Amino acid sequence: MGVYLAESIVRSTVESHFDSDPTISPGLLRLHFHDCFGCDGSVLIKGKSAEQAALPNLGLRGLEVIDDAKARLEAVCPGVVSCADILALAARDSVDLSDGPSWRVPTGRKDGRLSLATEASNLPSPLDSVAVQKQKFQDKGLDTHDLLKTLCPPNGDGSKRVALDIGSPSKFDESFFKNLRDGNAILESDQRLWSDAETNEVVKKYASRLRGLLGFRFDYEFGKAMIKMSSIDVKTDVDGEVRKVCSKVN
Repeated sequence: MGVYLAESIVRSTVESHFDSDPTISPGLLRLHFHDCFGCDGSVLIKGKSAEQAALPNLGLRGLEVIDDAKARLEAVCPGVVSCADILALAARDSVDLSDGPSWRVPTGRKDGRLSLATEASNLPSPLDSVAVQKQKFQDKGLDTHDLLKTLCPPNGDGSKRVALDIGSPSKFDESFFKNLRDGNAILESDQRLWSDAETNEVVKKYASRLRGLLGFRFDYEFGKAMIKMSSIDVKTDVDGEVRKVCSKVN
């Protein structure tokens, strides 16, 4: 199967779900983020002790979108496109559909064969200090700019959603950073990013009207950060597989 055909199938699947529920976009982005502290599709596996059962992963959304795309791809060419690749592509498309940037997604990931709830402890928590969050990102080869660019909604009940951006909750833009600058963050953990000297400088650059002139183009840099994040601990042919169904190993 050609890369273009695979990407077009994923794109059309995401579009169909987005048309009926635009809030699926942040759900898919968060799902990708929670998978990509080891981008192997392990967060998609169901089980009592699997990652989905961990507290930070309660309320994850978008699983049905990935399952739908996988079924369509398997019908055309079985055993070729991994669930990990589908998730990375779907996250990119969901951002693009929300008036955000698009970027080239490197493909070829394999799916992991193991999913453990204990792995979720590596995820940044809304209870973490900024120092702890920075350390968790650093442990995965990500820096402070990556931390600010890949922020995602925290743990929570998926049936009780609250907009974390009071400026433009349905649009992907820099309004989130302006809220931090103005002291209007919804979450205390987000507002702490303004009080930390290092993250404060990054927030100010992205919130500034002059960010483009100064070279701080959030859209462009967000895409770079996503590519970097989606390359963490990628599985290969030796230690991975292409699942037939994303919710269980072959």
